[in-house]
Amino acid sequence: MKIVFRGVRGSIPSPGARTVRYGGNTTCIEVRSDNGELIILDAGSGIFPLANTLLASLPITCHIFITHTHWDHIQGLPFFIPVFIPGNCVKIHGAFDPVNHRSIREVLARQMEYSYFPVREEELNATMEYTTLRERQTIEVGDAKVTNILMNHPVLNFGYKVECNGKSVFFTGDHEWPLNIYPDDAENQNEMDRLNFLEYQSFIDERNQELMDFIHGVDAFIIDSAYTDEEYFNGKVGWGHGTFENSIKLARRAEAKALYFTHHEPTRSDEDLEKLLASLHERFPPTEHDPKWILAREGVEIEL
Repeated sequence: MKIVFRGVRGSIPSPGARTVRYGGNTTCIEVRSDNGELIILDAGSGIFPLANTLLASLPITCHIFITHTHWDHIQGLPFFIPVFIPGNCVKIHGAFDPVNHRSIREVLARQMEYSYFPVREEELNATMEYTTLRERQTIEVGDAKVTNILMNHPVLNFGYKVECNGKSVFFTGDHEWPLNIYPDDAENQNEMDRLNFLEYQSFIDERNQELMDFIHGVDAFIIDSAYTDEEYFNGKVGWGHGTFENSIKLARRAEAKALYFTHHEPTRSDEDLEKLLASLHERFPPTEHDPKWILAREGVEIEL
C-alpha cells in the first residue's frame, strides 16, 4: 500500500516561501492499494495537483472519502479534473448532515451551485456515485477496505482506517481529544457536580477506548495536530483540533508504528514546524517502543 500526502495544511491554503518545503495545500491524502485501487481521503485544495497526475492514465475509477464537509476538506473537489471527463467514475463517500438533514451528495452539490461555481453537479461528465455512510460502515475497494469511526469535531466527522493485505493507515480528519465539560474541582464541588463530572468522564473514557481499540497497531497514524498545548489552552478549546503533545500520547497508547503530524496551522512556517518538532523530542524523549514522529510533507510517498 502506498500513501502520498497531497495537502497537509489546515483551514485555508497557504502558499508562499514560508510553506514551500512542507506545502500550502489543504487536506488531501492519496492511498493506493497493492492492486492499484485509488482511494482519496478528503478533497482539500491538494486534490488539484493529484488530479494533474491522473491525466496520463485515464479513464480512472476512484473512491473519495470525505471526513467532513468544512471548506478546507472539500474546496478542491470542483477542481478535480476527472469529474469533467467522460469515462471516469468518481465514487464519493461521506457522512449525513444531521443538522440540515442532507445526504453527502446534497451537501457537496451546494458548493457547485451557480452562486459559488460555474458548473453544476448535474453537468459533470464523469459517472458520479455517492454513498452516505453509517458509523463503522466498511467499504470494499478492490483488495482494500475502508472503515470509518466517529471523531470529535464541531460537525459530524469520520476518521478512516484503510487496510490492505495486513497493512493499515488511519487518518483522523479533524479531531479534538474530548474534555470533560464539568470542572474537576473536588474541594469546591457539591455532590451533584461531582457525580456529573464522574459520569461524563466515564462516557469520555469509553469513547476514547473505542478509538484506541479501532486504531491499535496501525502502520501509519496520520493525525490532526494543528496546535501546541499552550496554543490550545489559550483560546482554542472547542475548535475541534488536536495538539502535537496529545498526538504523541495517542500514538503511544495506540502502539502505532509511525506518527504523521498534519493539518499544519496556516500561519506556521516550515521553520516553525521544524523547531516545534525538535522541541517535542526534547520534552518527550522517544523510547525504543515509540513510533517514528514525522511532519507530513506535501508530495512525500510512504510505502507500507
